[in-house]
Amino acid sequence: MRRLRRTKIVATLGPSSSDQATIARLFQAGADVFRINMSHTSHDAMRKLHAAIRAVEQDCGRPIGILADLQGPKLRVGTFKDDKVMLEKGAQFVFDDDQTPGDASRVYLPHPEILAALEPGHTMLLDDGKIRLTTIETSPKRAVTRVEVGGKLSARKGVSLPDTTIGSSALTEKDRTDLEACLDAGVDWVALSFIQRPEDIAEAKKITRGRAVVMAKIEKPQAVTRLAEIMDFTDAVMVARGDLGVELPLEKVPGIQKQITRAARRAGKPVVVATQMLESMISNPVPTRAEVSDVATAIFEGADAVMLSAESAAGQYPIEAVATMNRIAEEVETDAIYRSIIDAQRSPPEATGADAIADAARQIAETLALPATVCWTSSGSTALRVARERPSSPVVAISPNVSTGRRLAGVWGVHCIVVADAHDLDVMVDRACRLAFREGFARAGQRIIICAGVPLGTPGATNMVRIAFVGAEAGDD
Repeated sequence: MRRLRRTKIVATLGPSSSDQATIARLFQAGADVFRINMSHTSHDAMRKLHAAIRAVEQDCGRPIGILADLQGPKLRVGTFKDDKVMLEKGAQFVFDDDQTPGDASRVYLPHPEILAALEPGHTMLLDDGKIRLTTIETSPKRAVTRVEVGGKLSARKGVSLPDTTIGSSALTEKDRTDLEACLDAGVDWVALSFIQRPEDIAEAKKITRGRAVVMAKIEKPQAVTRLAEIMDFTDAVMVARGDLGVELPLEKVPGIQKQITRAARRAGKPVVVATQMLESMISNPVPTRAEVSDVATAIFEGADAVMLSAESAAGQYPIEAVATMNRIAEEVETDAIYRSIIDAQRSPPEATGADAIADAARQIAETLALPATVCWTSSGSTALRVARERPSSPVVAISPNVSTGRRLAGVWGVHCIVVADAHDLDVMVDRACRLAFREGFARAGQRIIICAGVPLGTPGATNMVRIAFVGAEAGDD
């Protein structure tokens, strides 16, 4: 199955989409990667979803990516004597280490790491930002705040800290257990929630040891501030606009989305734009015009993938949501100005042999109007470097490793084919021509461009570019 778009679609699985038949329909509608949200999924349920996706993959004969999204630290207040209290503007409110149920003047904060990190002047946001407080006094055992925006506060509501860097790890004990279970099952991508610094990525990579691609979810101001450092460590990023919009002024989120997307494109690392993209389709069969424009903006920016959350996991129209996103992407990518925007945002190649080869391949393909760029890749790095250039012709990634094909399923413009390895250049070129013909990317008599690393099978050694002629025999078995 060949997609008629370059931007990939990530669909979250949940109550509305947990059986194999629905997963198959989601794939047919356009989903390239399936997300399993470990905040709401047990290990047994995760393994069942994994098995169902792999069964669909087997039936369709195309590699499908699986993204496990870890919950991350959930910061919450304690309980109240009367279940909820009213915080009045201008009043003082205390967070402390006393486990006694709270009242309108204080509440237990079951996170000593927060009390240790808070400083006077720091903002505290409660209940998804509905209530805002300013810290005026701090100590390791209590923090006194002033209510800036009041409201009703009930037990166990979330705490957000836009100004505070917490010293504890972004990986909780639950995350570590979930991560090991997901790696054992064989997921392809792992998303880390609420990271603040590059060390959070390094910690996860010590556990994954290359068994999965590590994706940093950028959803805290601290992560935005250290984006360049995080980009150096991570394999991919997600623009997690939900929590970004809680901890930062809403009007800043669109600019930050562009900043993250462009930084990822410069680095040649996949970037996913997520949260509320087609939110109204949770309960409606068609999206709003504003939502269509929002998805289109991410595609015009050259994001590798756009993601559906509750729309496909718990909504009434999961198939329609994926199909709608598919149609939007197809339409945007055929728009007259799409290519000019993509080209204008292209960064100069990095000073590596692989990037020089990828840039040269793009220029040759565009100069000669070649129908496809074929990447013979063991680790996926060749395809990633070529995709970084956002070529006008499709990128066909041929790999002997199914795990590579699955990881590339979420990368812009890459069509993945898993075949047996080639042992010499002639076999590689012949097979590349035959597969490009078979998959409908080239016709007999056309030429294609091939990128690879020599010696074959050497990970990360992109050092060869070759133009090959697709002969009439390419259609022969």
